[in-house]
Amino acid sequence: MAVELNHTIVAARDKRVAATFLSDLLGLPAPTPFGPFLVVNVDNGVSLDFMDTSENIHPQHYAFLVSEDDFDTIFGRIQAQQLNYWADPYHQQPGEINTRDGGRGVYFDDPNGHVLELLTRPYGSGSDS
Repeated sequence: MAVELNHTIVAARDKRVAATFLSDLLGLPAPTPFGPFLVVNVDNGVSLDFMDTSENIHPQHYAFLVSEDDFDTIFGRIQAQQLNYWADPYHQQPGEINTRDGGRGVYFDDPNGHVLELLTRPYGSGSDS
């Protein structure tokens, strides 16, 4: 039996703002409604299902593996929107990207404080693993 991640629920103060932020930034199709959710589908069949909540939001981490060309495009959008970004998930290296495993990576926050990551090589796949 193969086990695959199918979807995860992402808590948001405003699901429309959060889902649109992600889909626009990553260049994905517009979010689609499904029940109480706004769904953002990524290319490997996984969806992020944004749901409104009035509860405290506990920041989660979502990492997206992208090609070198897509990294350039998305990172350009991050810079154009003047979003803060870091080379690390702890926000200790502001305004930098990392080059782990021979690729590139960058961290930034969504409107709800979730930590989003772009990376071009899976961790452990390169020479500095």
